[in-house]
Amino acid sequence: MGNVKFAWTWNVKEQCVEEYVKLHEKPWPEILEEHARAGIRNYSIFRNGSQFFYCFECDDIDAAFSYLDRSEACRRWNAITSKMVEGSFDLGEAEPIRFLPEVFRLA
Repeated sequence: MGNVKFAWTWNVKEQCVEEYVKLHEKPWPEILEEHARAGIRNYSIFRNGSQFFYCFECDDIDAAFSYLDRSEACRRWNAITSKMVEGSFDLGEAEPIRFLPEVFRLA
């Protein structure tokens, strides 16, 4: 498949925005390592007020989410950040993240 992009948005609770940004400015090294091991690459997060836009590439999203769901480091990270967002970090759910359809790409 190769070079498959995934994107979604989440709103961060107003009272948590500053802490959420600080966490992502200096993410735990093990979180970065686990995402790379899961096959996630070129991961970016953009901010518009309290709305955050996430975009990454991954060849097998089901395998990646399964790997991350079993990661102890990711579970610890998600326990902290899940309280900050309006959405679900439960990767065991059928649709934990609602991905946005891609409508244009200049390659």
